[in-house]
Amino acid sequence: MSTRFQAFTPLGPAIVAAAFAGAFPAVAQEFSFKFQSSDPAGNPTFMVEQEWAKGIEEASGGRLKIEVLPVDSVVAYNETHDSVAAGILDGHMTSVEYMAGKDPAFGLIGNTVGAWSSPDEMIGYMKNGGGTDLIREMLGEYGLYFIGGVPGGLEAFVSRVPIDTVEDLRGVKLRAPEGLVQEVFAAAGASPVNLPSSEVYTSLDKHVIDAADYSTFAANQAGGLNKIAPNPIYPGFHSMPLVEVSMNQAKWDGLPDDLKTLLTTEVEDLAVSLNETLREKDKAAVAEAIAEGVTIHDWSPEERKKFRAIAQSKWKDVAARSPNAQRVYDSVTAYLTAQGLLE
Repeated sequence: MSTRFQAFTPLGPAIVAAAFAGAFPAVAQEFSFKFQSSDPAGNPTFMVEQEWAKGIEEASGGRLKIEVLPVDSVVAYNETHDSVAAGILDGHMTSVEYMAGKDPAFGLIGNTVGAWSSPDEMIGYMKNGGGTDLIREMLGEYGLYFIGGVPGGLEAFVSRVPIDTVEDLRGVKLRAPEGLVQEVFAAAGASPVNLPSSEVYTSLDKHVIDAADYSTFAANQAGGLNKIAPNPIYPGFHSMPLVEVSMNQAKWDGLPDDLKTLLTTEVEDLAVSLNETLREKDKAAVAEAIAEGVTIHDWSPEERKKFRAIAQSKWKDVAARSPNAQRVYDSVTAYLTAQGLLE
């Protein structure tokens, strides 16, 4: 054996390893995840979600990378919950209500029709009314960890005819999705029909329907709906889905605490930033619509309370369908009552 190697022999492998560790800084573990969104590429919400993911990578120094994929990239929009639980996707950003088939509680908390007049009200409930803890517990039963909730944007209401009160809804033939939304509008005296989103414009234009529960004001304006239905209700009074940001439970558990904290904080910030982005887009779209001769209808607080009272009767129906649904009903109504939003 040469003297060159003999000189290192007394150090031993442990000492050599320690010497190298001291010479080079430890490399922090990196995590790379794929999340699927329920929004298509090019949609304002999807673009904000992508910027959010970039911000997380920068804030983590490259340790945490999230690729946000558009709707239907890996699985169908309503299959992401099972795919995340199975580990096919690492996480998703989608409406809580898509799990209503597993438990009606998810449909009730995912889109509590008539409950929220602004994203701020929903954010307040999630942070201070127990909403986050409640959803986290329910999703945990299915192998998902609920990081946080984001208002999906307050939907405007498209209408060819003036609608300023609950009474004005009576007899109005309107498009509304199946389920709780239709039930509430029917209870208010309207005549809801189920139409795919692709048929809303044509149906309004041909007077097949009088109004539609469709999307945000900015999206409606960009799609030309306010031109053929020039009596929109804004801000909306009926629908605002809750977008959940969730991960596979085991993959969440595998994250170090500092990245868990970072991700949780970033989701909270997303709720605020998306709210502000959509609000600004709506504001610009409203100004544009008014300049084009569109009449904006803003319901009074009294009429919003009347609609909520009608909706509440339907929330009770859903609450009776499962123990978790009853918990959601009790939680939401307690918060709304405390805020003076229910009679």
